[in-house]
Amino acid sequence: MSMEIFTILRKLVDYRREDSLAIKQRRKRFAFFKELLSLIPKPIRILDVGGTEIFWEKMGFVDEADVEITLLNLSHIDVHHSNFRSVAGDGRNMSEFEDDEFDVVFSNSVIEHVGGYEDQKRMAKEIQRVGKRYFIQTPNFYFPIEPHFLFPFFQFFPLAVKTFMLRHFNLGWHRKINDVQKAVEIAHSIRLLPKSELKQIFPGANIYEERFWGLVKSFILYKGWNITSHNTP
Repeated sequence: MSMEIFTILRKLVDYRREDSLAIKQRRKRFAFFKELLSLIPKPIRILDVGGTEIFWEKMGFVDEADVEITLLNLSHIDVHHSNFRSVAGDGRNMSEFEDDEFDVVFSNSVIEHVGGYEDQKRMAKEIQRVGKRYFIQTPNFYFPIEPHFLFPFFQFFPLAVKTFMLRHFNLGWHRKINDVQKAVEIAHSIRLLPKSELKQIFPGANIYEERFWGLVKSFILYKGWNITSHNTP
């Protein structure tokens, strides 16, 4: 892939750029989420699995007294707004939370990072257990450009090929990795899901397809909402 094409792709997916496709899609996605959120009474308790305070700041959703947002990550992170709290934990086992403890479970581009299919099933089961509703976004396995490594069809390559490429090329946000074991870990760290698997682990979910150039780039899965009075994005 030429450097010019690679640069264009990075601009499209760079969340730091206000004019990037990624930010535009995220804002559209979040507008849809806010529309759904307007359908339920306040106060509202939201669990964001794998989220950050910065994400919610960018979406203009901080210091709302009647919306409490809990950020669950592998380690505690600092929060600066009154309606946020941070919890250290694992999305695959949220035993620290009760059944239906949260009005909404939200997660944006996280489930593809938690391990293999069994790990993803465990996370999906926990999301459905602790939340009365959920709103989950994840990239599409079959989109031709792998969104983390920005290389065509990278997700289809065998592990040995992925490891070789990570050791010899700068891919996406990853610089060349000299250490073989580290390259294997990075290659193993992301597992994109096709729609068929998402249907299995989130049974009965509504699935909205986010498209780019007519192709399905990612999925939004949502369930538990009164959806009779709104339109999907």
